[in-house]
Amino acid sequence: MALTETAIRNAKRPHKPRKRAAGGGLYLLLMPKGGRWWRLDYRHGGKRKTLSMGVYPAIGLKDARERRDEARRLLARGVDPGTLRKDAKRARVEAHGNSFEAIAREWFAKQAPTWAASNADKVLRRLERDVFPWIGKRPVGEVTAPELLAVLRRIESRGAGDTAHRAQQNCGQVFRYAVATGRAERDPTGDLRGALAPVRKQHFPSITDTKEVGELLRALAGYEGALATKCALRLAPLLFVRPGELRQAEWAEMDLEQAEWRIPAGKMKVRKPHLVPLSRQGVAILRELQPLTGPGRYVFPSTRTAARPMSNGTLNAALRRLGYPKDVMTAHGFRSMASTLLNEQGWNRDVIERQLAHAERDGVRAAYNYAEHLPERRRLMQHWADFLDGLTAGATVIPLRRKG
Repeated sequence: MALTETAIRNAKRPHKPRKRAAGGGLYLLLMPKGGRWWRLDYRHGGKRKTLSMGVYPAIGLKDARERRDEARRLLARGVDPGTLRKDAKRARVEAHGNSFEAIAREWFAKQAPTWAASNADKVLRRLERDVFPWIGKRPVGEVTAPELLAVLRRIESRGAGDTAHRAQQNCGQVFRYAVATGRAERDPTGDLRGALAPVRKQHFPSITDTKEVGELLRALAGYEGALATKCALRLAPLLFVRPGELRQAEWAEMDLEQAEWRIPAGKMKVRKPHLVPLSRQGVAILRELQPLTGPGRYVFPSTRTAARPMSNGTLNAALRRLGYPKDVMTAHGFRSMASTLLNEQGWNRDVIERQLAHAERDGVRAAYNYAEHLPERRRLMQHWADFLDGLTAGATVIPLRRKG
């Protein structure tokens, strides 16, 4: 009696595995636990073999017979359908291993330990959100320039031009890594020069007029939010470090007796340790905060858990609460405020740049250790704190100009 769909649906679970023949070597294997698997018995090269043909009901009787017929046609041409399937599976595995996403993650795993954690997170999220969904499964050596351009223009079309350029840069790094490791022959991003609209470099909004700086400092002093946030706001203009460096500050990095904050390389954008001399005013703010957060790890812990530092947007949100919109002042703007005013006052540019921890373009100069110009930097930081005190008080401040 020929096997039918009705017979399959009505078949009861057997006490032990049972076969229901469907013709031409095809059968349905009924299992005691309810599983129903299609199998095909055949001979090739003098050996008896069995090929899985799918699972019922995902594969119905009609589909199973079509798969059987295709396998029989292969056998008629001398091709083993089981071997063919294994070869196809191996090819898929190899292709996935050489996919853009696989190579990108391999590259990322090698590079990330040398980056700041915040930068590594941005790079990975950019790839996962904007690149992998479109070309992640493609073999890395087969991705073409037009194909990549379509990905980048999709990013550009939502107004994220800078992100598109950064994604192109990251993709180029992945392709070059693939070339170096023998998984691709060339980097197609080289063909995309000029294909994306140029992005104008935008500077962080900042206040540099001394009268307005004084008003800002008085607003910061009058902030009525959490003490940790208030102290961070007061330290931001005094220390003019990057916001990420400030919010991730740890008490173990602070030496209040020596008036120094030693930031490890892993937290710095330039991946070099940085020393911040603390003015008397800076030490006083930290001592004020120490009884509250000193027992924990972070100087400025999250309001939700002391196990994490203050969130990335806290300082900017506080500035918004004080009435300073994002196009007027940002937490990062305290750096350009200090740079502009200290340069106007005649301080040595090299001293200012070293205190700002800017990347040094000159390779020889970049080899200097993090304590370079330290005596002068100590004087600069105390002068700056005193200068800001004067502006806060509303006094007319005439800073002493320094030569070269």
